[in-house]
Amino acid sequence: MIRNYDAAKTSDLFHGWGNGNATADALLWSQLSKIRSRSRDLGRNNHWVRKFFKMVQRNVIGSSGIIFQSKVMDPNGKPDTMANQLIESAWAKWCKSCDVTDSLSFKQFCTLAVGAVAQDGEVLIRIVEGYPNEFGFALQLIEADHLPEHFHDFKRNIRMGIEYDEWGKAQAYHLYENHPGDVHAAVSQKIIRVPADQIIHLYVKDRVSQGRGVPWMHAAMTNLKMLGGYEEAELVAARLGAAKSGFYTKPAGEDYESSETDEYGDPVQEVTPGMIETLPDGWGFQSFDPTHPTSAFKDFAKAILRGIASGFDVSYNYLSNDLEGVNYSSIRAGVLDERDAWMVLQSWFIERLNDRIYERWLKMALLTQQIPLPYSKIKKFNAPKWMPRRWSWVDPQKDMTSNILAMKAGFKSPSMIAAEMGYDIEEVYMSIKRDQELRKKIGITTASDAELLQLLSEINQQGEDDA
Repeated sequence: MIRNYDAAKTSDLFHGWGNGNATADALLWSQLSKIRSRSRDLGRNNHWVRKFFKMVQRNVIGSSGIIFQSKVMDPNGKPDTMANQLIESAWAKWCKSCDVTDSLSFKQFCTLAVGAVAQDGEVLIRIVEGYPNEFGFALQLIEADHLPEHFHDFKRNIRMGIEYDEWGKAQAYHLYENHPGDVHAAVSQKIIRVPADQIIHLYVKDRVSQGRGVPWMHAAMTNLKMLGGYEEAELVAARLGAAKSGFYTKPAGEDYESSETDEYGDPVQEVTPGMIETLPDGWGFQSFDPTHPTSAFKDFAKAILRGIASGFDVSYNYLSNDLEGVNYSSIRAGVLDERDAWMVLQSWFIERLNDRIYERWLKMALLTQQIPLPYSKIKKFNAPKWMPRRWSWVDPQKDMTSNILAMKAGFKSPSMIAAEMGYDIEEVYMSIKRDQELRKKIGITTASDAELLQLLSEINQQGEDDA
């Protein structure tokens, strides 16, 4: 008996289901520009898409940015406090103005970069060593349009503007000198070759054969466009229905003389609230009363938006601001799943951007002596710790109780809980110590840690009794 895969069937039911096996780049080279253009159009004009892009920026980067801490250790395993303080101070100084335009902080730079990747699928960051600032180091954001997807030279192994070696590793990027969409761009654009060690090509790679990035919402774009048009049609129909407009009817051969006519001589009438007009003898009025929005509009729009949210890999409730009918368990399950997705993106961003930029920045900061430490120990000093944003608990009391039980059972440590909240345990303990010393100095008496834990236990027990 022959066994077949149902997914390979070719009956009429599956007519039109694609069966091509082209590489990712072969599919993209003729379509990427159009997808990117449509993604930008939706970002400008579609409220759901604008919300999604803002969600990406807020959740991957956050209001405080991805916080940097230096964790340099001495050979004895103890922190090198002096080196850490010098490095963190220099990093904070450089972050105030990190780009070649002298207009962006590093937090703003990262926010703009991740937003560009979500919208355009990719962005280029050029590393400029020898830039005329104190550190001799700056960054340049370059939009994806500068990398021509139609530029190929197979003799030099150049595909879609990227030059590769025999292993498929990028060797150089061939970029338009000016943005091709600029009003001052020349008809014949000059292309410059930039070595790959000066470029960070930031994009999410979904296929092995993929060398260019795709806008993140590509799978939901057609539904978004159709839903936007449907909403517009329902809104216009509802407005017309509220106006209660209609049509004049007349006997054959008779003309109606209106006080206003258009360029073709046809009568013009506007419906205004409370308007009453006397019609000529023989004329009648036929009302036009569309019943919109229909009762099915809400459920239909919600169903489509749920699919769009899945395409975005975000929670429907937060994308739509629809918290109707949710309870603690359901909203918590959706939030935790979404936060896992944000943390995956945070890890990707740190590995692809922060770590690579920090390594190059550290070299220049040591060479320029903005960090007064020996360059020979650069490997020791290259010990960054990045703390991306974390989120408030859905129900603080329940989640804190869960963490306390996990600590008592030995499944969690204070360090793990602090990391989940976006804090560094060392900083937490140092802050607690400073507060205790300040209270003692001023003469303020507060509850002890044991008393606070007892109070928390009583509050939790009361909550369980009430439930």
